[in-house]
Amino acid sequence: MYDVIVLGAGPAGLTAALYAARAKLGTLVVTGSMVGGQIAFTYQVDNYPGFPDGITGPELSDRFKAHAVRFGAEFLDGDSTGVDFSSKPYRVSVGGKVFEGRSVIVATGMTHRRLDVPGEDRLMGRGVFVCATCDAVLYEDKKVIVVGGGDSAIQEAIDLARFASEVTIVHRRGEARACRCLLDIAESDPKIRFLYNTEVTEILGDKRVKQVSLRDLKTGAIRLVDTDGVLLAIGWDPNTSIFRGQLDMDGDGYIKAEGVKTSKPGIYVAGDLMDKRYRQVVTSCGNGCAAALEAICWIEGHHGE
Repeated sequence: MYDVIVLGAGPAGLTAALYAARAKLGTLVVTGSMVGGQIAFTYQVDNYPGFPDGITGPELSDRFKAHAVRFGAEFLDGDSTGVDFSSKPYRVSVGGKVFEGRSVIVATGMTHRRLDVPGEDRLMGRGVFVCATCDAVLYEDKKVIVVGGGDSAIQEAIDLARFASEVTIVHRRGEARACRCLLDIAESDPKIRFLYNTEVTEILGDKRVKQVSLRDLKTGAIRLVDTDGVLLAIGWDPNTSIFRGQLDMDGDGYIKAEGVKTSKPGIYVAGDLMDKRYRQVVTSCGNGCAAALEAICWIEGHHGE
């Protein structure tokens, strides 16, 4: 039995664990696939306060974990395979074992949609990235390819163009699906160009991205293009399948919440699952803190539950 079970070990979950453990609550963190979440794939973090020289994503993740461990948080490697929120204490299944918690903080994050092409996984964090706001400064005076055609892809391209020397938007369809206001900005930027009816078939490079292989979907012709980076902007999927039927969710699979409060008392949500707009380390930490503070207050008011 734990006071708080935190599902997910990205910045939100790790911050929640720190605050809960520091309040002397028995705290268990179920890490998911890896400690750090999406930030663990970021080669260099230059916008987290207190690190003026930057810090690697994995190192920042390790520091977050060490801070939570210092105050007594326990960590369990693995994914939760099921939950039972129908009665208290709440139950979480991991690796065939069931853990009980008086409160649960859901910070399972999201998974970026994949191209499923050779080189994508191997070069993730080494030129393949998923956030312009996080990594654009690393591509100053360099060439970048943005894959996608929706609002997010065009906005990411616009943000990248402030730093990069050239941004190429590659999209499978014959036209972008983004709103006209964003397209007007992108089309008027001399650094941005569009390649429609085109798909990435391979990402090449030894230690870092050097080229991409592009296929013309009309002619079938394949050519190699030099680039320093590939930003994937083809969408995200919330990691919430185990919560279906347990928590109120919208049609896209996001957990419905008022602030960080879900439809079940004592269960809170934090991180990218509740932040579709900013998705920054510092904002995830902020709502991870909020979720933990709400859990602390709830537990203090429900001693016997």
